[in-house]
Amino acid sequence: MNLHIKHNSQFTIHHSQLKLSGSKSETNRLLLLQALYLTITLENASNSEDSEVMLDALHPKRKVNNSQVVDVHHAGTAMRFLTAFFAIQEGREVVVTGSNRMKERPIKILVEALQQLGANIKYLDKIGFPPLKIKGKELTEHKITIAANVSSQYISALLLIAPKLKKGIEVTLEGEITSMPYITMTLALLNQIGVTTSFSNNCITVKPLSTIQKQALNEKSESNSHFIIESDWSSASYFYSIVALSKMDTQISLSNFKFNSLQGDVALVQIYEHFGVETTFTTTGIQLKKVKYVANYFQYNFTSCPDLAQTLAVTCFGLGVGCNLTGLHTLKIKETDRLVALEKELSKLGAFVITSDDSLKIGASTRINPNCSLKTYQDHRMAMAFAPLALKVPLLIQDAEVVAKSYPNFWKDLADIGFQVTEAH
Repeated sequence: MNLHIKHNSQFTIHHSQLKLSGSKSETNRLLLLQALYLTITLENASNSEDSEVMLDALHPKRKVNNSQVVDVHHAGTAMRFLTAFFAIQEGREVVVTGSNRMKERPIKILVEALQQLGANIKYLDKIGFPPLKIKGKELTEHKITIAANVSSQYISALLLIAPKLKKGIEVTLEGEITSMPYITMTLALLNQIGVTTSFSNNCITVKPLSTIQKQALNEKSESNSHFIIESDWSSASYFYSIVALSKMDTQISLSNFKFNSLQGDVALVQIYEHFGVETTFTTTGIQLKKVKYVANYFQYNFTSCPDLAQTLAVTCFGLGVGCNLTGLHTLKIKETDRLVALEKELSKLGAFVITSDDSLKIGASTRINPNCSLKTYQDHRMAMAFAPLALKVPLLIQDAEVVAKSYPNFWKDLADIGFQVTEAH
């Protein structure tokens, strides 16, 4: 499905209000913990395809020749987390596979770490990549070393299963840690259910926990076994971009966001101050408001929040702000090579772009080519990151349904705040 996107000039975004689905990152971690500790209950879980994939895999409906085949499609988080989960399911044998792109995404670092613990995992095709054949068993080792500079999801996958290991786990991290907030999130959720953890000198220790001893945590009826999942800050980023690209005094309110968020993408609050967007935390969420114009050069290291890089690149281009975005090495192993994809699609629009293996530079520009047909490369964030540019020029977004991976209601929400979204025939 291809969509024409443009902004209705007769409709002014003044004070729109939206409720976004729960955080995909929190939901997928909690779904795995829920499978390990059956007393956990969830509210406001993500309605993303990635979370649906996790649910389907953790609650199997179909078996083939006494061996279950789990297809995660494009869901990278599910691939990493489920690899660890199935490694400890004693007596169960599964094949974990995915889309053609998933079969190109490396998983060797995680597999080798699990094998250090005693896991039985074999590659069915190319060494270091899915599909994987996993025979679940008790893992008796507890000390491992893992590279920390490739994907934090490898580390989180290990931490999530650690409380169910007889001796817990002791993980030594080598190299610069990528996406640190996601590791912090995993540890915080483990702490909330009662798991004892420590993190010092690049060493993480997680102690065993057989069952959850229920206790209340706050007045909102959240407990160590009942979680009210915060809305997704990554999804909020597209509305920050819309407000930044809009007229003065534009306001959008987003429900169910917290000041003390576990999500690393809460960095949006500080980042978008540079683009004149003010964030006010309310009792129900956040209010975004365009309060000033900013046209300075923008430089930022995205090592801790790489999922925001595409959105920021498009915001900078849309405002005519030159930028240098660094810390982007993980973008090359996402749903697509996001650095290459950004360079190609921004260039269509008239941007001057230079990329390296871990950075992207865009020259300041005053013109945006209208009516460009933008490829999404089976990457949900490509579709959503470019959509706000429709405030400036009409666009055509190819394969727009890809947004369902993380934000199925995206196009509806865009229409609700004044964008014209029509199917291209």
